[in-house]
Amino acid sequence: MPTVDSLGDLQLQTALQLLKQAGREVVIDAAPGSTPWLQAVVDALCELSSRDALTGLANRRQFELIIAREIDRVARAGEPALVLMADIDHFKVVNDTHGHPAGDQVLKAVAAALQDCVRPMDTVARYGGEEFAIILPNCPPAFGQTVCERIRAKVERRVVNVAPGTDVQVTISIGGAYAPQWVRSSATLWVERADRQLYRAKTEGRNRACLEQAAVYQVSAEEKGMLFGTSQFQDIE
Repeated sequence: MPTVDSLGDLQLQTALQLLKQAGREVVIDAAPGSTPWLQAVVDALCELSSRDALTGLANRRQFELIIAREIDRVARAGEPALVLMADIDHFKVVNDTHGHPAGDQVLKAVAAALQDCVRPMDTVARYGGEEFAIILPNCPPAFGQTVCERIRAKVERRVVNVAPGTDVQVTISIGGAYAPQWVRSSATLWVERADRQLYRAKTEGRNRACLEQAAVYQVSAEEKGMLFGTSQFQDIE
């Protein structure tokens, strides 16, 4: 029968194997098995669990944690914050024409382009499939369209080599919505509003950005009900 120590060793070896497969081997100037070394392993595993394996961006789970924190901050501090939902146009055509490995290359290229366009304080996440989400804290409405255009143009200009002699260019559509200041909203409501703008960008011809006007946003009945509620972030523990 395995002992507690042997089970612990097995779990540690499994963790190290996972990190190796993900290209995130622990490199630290400390003896294996020491407290600093074990802490580095734990930190690497936490980082791995919060990242999308293909693109290296924040994954959906990490996005949901960060947007909950941002909603709480906006409700308390009143600073403007923008969430963007971006979708690669006609991505199915890339997969159908060039194969899924080519699609993966396009996803990685678009992810890198998005990351190049934001500040260190911003969060870019792979939301699912060919859809990405971006959280921009402290982003005044006057700069929202500028940021979106920078992202849209960056992706449009990027040429992706998917096979010898074969290059692909794609575009993205973007929808954005501001968090209502001094109001305790929810991640679901905020993302749904950005998604509506993304749908509008798609229906108006793609390769464009549509932003909800912050000045005309109406607080919903659900948000009014949460106005004096507890912090959402406190619930995620």
